[in-house]
Amino acid sequence: MCLLGLYYSVLSGISDEDRCVAELLTFEASISQISAGLFYLSRKTPEIRPINTFSAEAPHSAGIMGRKSSSLVVTLAVLFGAMTAICVTLIVLMFTKTTHTDPEPTAPPQNQPYLVGVGRADCTGPAADVPLMGYANTQQKAAGIHTRLYSRAFIIDDGSRRVVFVTADVGMISQRVRLEVLQALQQKYGDVYRQDNVVLSGTHTHCGPGGYFQYTLFMISSGGFIKTSIQPLVDGIVKSINRAHQNMRPGRIYRNRGELDHSSINRSPHSYLNNPEDERLRYKDNTDNQVLVLKFTDLDGDGIGMLSWFAVHAVSMNYTNRLVSSDNMGYASYLLEQDKNPGELPGQGSFVAAFSSSNLGDVSPNTRGPVCMNTGLPCDYLNSSCPVGGTKMCAAFGPGDDMFESTRIIGQNIYRKAKELYATAVDEVTGSVQSAHQWVNMTDVSVQINDTHTVRTCKPALGHSFAAGTTDGGGDLNFTQGAVEGDPFWDGIVGVLLGKPSNETKECHHPKPILFNTGEMNTPLPQLIMLKMLIMDTEVVIAGLSNVYTHYITTYEEYQVQRYEGASTIYGPHTLSAYLQKYRGLARAIAQNQVSELPVGPEPPFFMESLVSLLPAAPVDRKPANTSFGEVLQQVYPIYRQVGLTCGVPQGSELVQNSERDKTFVTVEILDNRTETWEVVHTDASWETRFHWLKGSNQQSNATIQWFIPPSAPSGSYRIRHFGHYKALKGLRPIISPYEGSSDVFRVASSFYY
Repeated sequence: MCLLGLYYSVLSGISDEDRCVAELLTFEASISQISAGLFYLSRKTPEIRPINTFSAEAPHSAGIMGRKSSSLVVTLAVLFGAMTAICVTLIVLMFTKTTHTDPEPTAPPQNQPYLVGVGRADCTGPAADVPLMGYANTQQKAAGIHTRLYSRAFIIDDGSRRVVFVTADVGMISQRVRLEVLQALQQKYGDVYRQDNVVLSGTHTHCGPGGYFQYTLFMISSGGFIKTSIQPLVDGIVKSINRAHQNMRPGRIYRNRGELDHSSINRSPHSYLNNPEDERLRYKDNTDNQVLVLKFTDLDGDGIGMLSWFAVHAVSMNYTNRLVSSDNMGYASYLLEQDKNPGELPGQGSFVAAFSSSNLGDVSPNTRGPVCMNTGLPCDYLNSSCPVGGTKMCAAFGPGDDMFESTRIIGQNIYRKAKELYATAVDEVTGSVQSAHQWVNMTDVSVQINDTHTVRTCKPALGHSFAAGTTDGGGDLNFTQGAVEGDPFWDGIVGVLLGKPSNETKECHHPKPILFNTGEMNTPLPQLIMLKMLIMDTEVVIAGLSNVYTHYITTYEEYQVQRYEGASTIYGPHTLSAYLQKYRGLARAIAQNQVSELPVGPEPPFFMESLVSLLPAAPVDRKPANTSFGEVLQQVYPIYRQVGLTCGVPQGSELVQNSERDKTFVTVEILDNRTETWEVVHTDASWETRFHWLKGSNQQSNATIQWFIPPSAPSGSYRIRHFGHYKALKGLRPIISPYEGSSDVFRVASSFYY
């Protein structure tokens, strides 16, 4: 019937309303013709005229025809009358009902909604002279901003229980950061947000300020404990939770998952191949390519946020970079938030898009793989070194021609896949929200691996291959990955500094040759949160770099190879088994509603003393005679084309002492000719800007601002402004004062000729 109606409307060019009537009439005509062949419907001829289908070639005599004609006419008349009555009734019904052609709204979901809240806050911190955390390169100190760093919080409440998940643009969450965040939350909210329902995760960018650990090993590699570094991070995380708390509303959560290829590689394939074949056959690849998306909406179905997980290291920005950057994961967030918050500057707008770390331990975004930088040839497969230059010369690159392009490509790939999954997410997350938390002394866990054998974890220690680094960033010394024997020279030096490992510890960590014997350490087990689905299955998500950093967790088989990941598995070869045993206990407690019966475990210390910064105090700032802070040293050209570059160099910024941590250092502004006012179109959080800070001689410093003009930039008049603080002495007392500088006005046009 529908096909007939459509066919009629196409031929006749009638309206949708007439098509509905024509569809019914065409259906009637077809039935009538099948029954008797008496009537023909024509829009051009409104009357209904009889068609004598039998008179032309009647095979019977007129007498026979005449004898049957009266009964036939009566029968046909009855049929026609009945059909006419039916059609009239249908037509009347058609015109009495609404003619609105949009689909009827589906019935609202019957599942109980959650209370959900999302929030975002800046957590960038100092942008100069502070070691970046991730590559353990003491020479890699911040010198400007590529993109700003943000904390993104998601609160889920089922009416009786509440959980908070935060992912922050930071290398990892330290125990100190977590303790300070919980302390601040307790002061503001009492027992609403606690250690058992708050999960803090880091995106694992290697380009954020360091100095937020309270343990010696990390303090050495990141310049000690740096208050100006940890405070913005803690404040930003707390502020993002505050904002999520303030905008909580009834809403729903939907999940979707898919696969993203060509955006990651395994950086230790030799280790992976040491796993049992039957286990490897369970997976199609040697990395986890799945993307999981949670879509948060209000009750009207409008999106308010997205939380996604994908396993890849945020190391597209390599160890030569000195700009603070959120790397590939942060760029994915940037793109989706720009999509969902049209007209807003980066970091603003109500929609929050978070891309969180997952099981990324051996996963690199540098998809071209490792090559020797001095020859272009592949690195040694087993130990990732080069004939000349060793591990330092072996590095993985790609997919772009430089780290900025690689960051853009990988981030864009992740963003596009997550956006696709977000748009098609219909599988609703339902059920109760539950969490379990327990502190565990991981140095002394007994694991029953079978009916006859029990094994134990070890006192924490790092192996020689830890110092070799990875193909994402090799070490500076002559260490190589895959080392199963020690080096007397280095063992002697480190032994004097940190103490030699006991025979018991050596035996426990075998075949790892111990380089750093970091000793006894109480470490927490990350929280486990389980959301029960209506379809009676469970979605398990590994949220990496959460709550405290405990280095790597390899399988027993990968541990034997002792590449970087195995050497960084600090509790010995049975670390994974111990974690799995503990997680089973947490999962069992949740399933059996016995979380309250879990032992709390040993509480971690909150050190108040011995937190020493290894960085010298920031000196006072100076400027050349007869100049002022913020004065432009190199002016812009008067005109630029779209897809161009403009630079300005203000004088003398002190970024370490910037008291307004969540304010931008850079704005790009366009003149609104109607109101003669300036409108900010980019900040230092924008992908299109780069802010470089150069420490000069005689305590003078320069800032260089780059704006990569996008093709979408409107033609018009622009200026670039810079904001900062400088330190001076008033008497013997240091005073921090603001300053600003501005470029000349310049034009952006599609052509230099008009």
